[in-house]
Amino acid sequence: MTDPRPLRRDAARNRERILVAAREAFSEQGLQVSIEEVARRAGVGVGTLYRRFPNRDDLIACAFEAKMQDYADATEHALGQPDAWDGFRWYVERLCQMQADDHGFTDVLTMTFPMSPQFQEVRDRVYERFLELIRRAKATGRLRDDFVPEDLPLMLMANAGVLTATGGTAPDAWRRLLALLLHAVEAPGAGPLPPPPPPEQMRRAMTRR
Repeated sequence: MTDPRPLRRDAARNRERILVAAREAFSEQGLQVSIEEVARRAGVGVGTLYRRFPNRDDLIACAFEAKMQDYADATEHALGQPDAWDGFRWYVERLCQMQADDHGFTDVLTMTFPMSPQFQEVRDRVYERFLELIRRAKATGRLRDDFVPEDLPLMLMANAGVLTATGGTAPDAWRRLLALLLHAVEAPGAGPLPPPPPPEQMRRAMTRR
């Protein structure tokens, strides 16, 4: 009987090659890159990829596991700042930088899609901690009172648009947009903001198509 251990080593090696290829492809082209392209980069067949990752969402969750931990860590770092407004500003800048570094993570931050329970747990936990960051930043009097959680994905969507338009020619343009956005949400505001999109509308806007 053939020793099955070499097959297990081969399977583990293929899995790692697929994840490396997926991270590279997602970073360059976003989450809509084809499964065939990921398999090609990994040097495996599409069937092999699907044996390791039964669907795209499993692949996305595994490929971005480390980035999601960085995302969670950033939230805790922001909450740990002595000044909550400084923590809020740092947090938004950190997320925008993560977008600039990885096009795929831009999609992770601004879209919703079916995902593993562990992946969803991290997103839910980060959201609750972000609500606390908002509360603390408002308590300093520096974050405008009418800022709502739905404003963050709007800011990140705006940043994603600038990165798409200028990334190849003016890669630091997003930093100016970031400064403009942070000035816009700092209190006192020049006037009231228009009503935010209802949460259901934001959910639909962030649903992967």
